[in-house]
Amino acid sequence: MGTAVSIRLPEDIKERLDKLSKRTGRSKTYYITQAIYEKLEDLEDLYLAEQILIDIHEGRSRTYTLAEVEEQLGLVD
Repeated sequence: MGTAVSIRLPEDIKERLDKLSKRTGRSKTYYITQAIYEKLEDLEDLYLAEQILIDIHEGRSRTYTLAEVEEQLGLVD
């Protein structure tokens, strides 16, 4: 089982979460966890993309054209 965390939710979100939980029979914890997983994945993707862009701009990484990739992989006819 996971670690307990206490959060304060705005009343409108709490009400929506209560309704969803009652309608579906799933716990509020389930929906909160699902929402965090989804948002966390988005944030991780955004952070990674930002870091890659910074590396490209600062010369620590580079991009390749499609032609370069095809040639390197031996896909050029």
